[in-house]
Amino acid sequence: MAKRVLVVDDHPGTLNLIKDAFSQAGFTVRTASNGAECLLEMETRLPDLVIMDIAMPVLDGLDTLRLLRQNPRTCDTPVIIISGRGKYEDVRNGWRTGAQMYLAKPVRIGALLAAAGYLLGESPHPGPAAAALVRG
Repeated sequence: MAKRVLVVDDHPGTLNLIKDAFSQAGFTVRTASNGAECLLEMETRLPDLVIMDIAMPVLDGLDTLRLLRQNPRTCDTPVIIISGRGKYEDVRNGWRTGAQMYLAKPVRIGALLAAAGYLLGESPHPGPAAAALVRG
């Protein structure tokens, strides 16, 4: 059975690029354009992995992640943060909030697919591009 991924980003180009790459890699992909839509999607069908931007309208990624971690149904769902905010403080905040991985934009699709495979138990290593950003 194909793994389910929920991609959350308010930028249509990024959303479609990631959706297409994961679909071609054999994943079932759903999308949301902000945190509020993400939470609604999570109620409908729980994904195996969430890939989420931080800076979004309505409800940003960190607030959405906090809500996911507080919900017993979604607290263990792996989350990869992708963000234009790549400073140490930003990465640390993402991890402290509950992200398993944090990748700075522009994200290389190969690194994102490798990170997803690692978090989903399909690969023993996240790949060299993502290895340094795995939460230890």
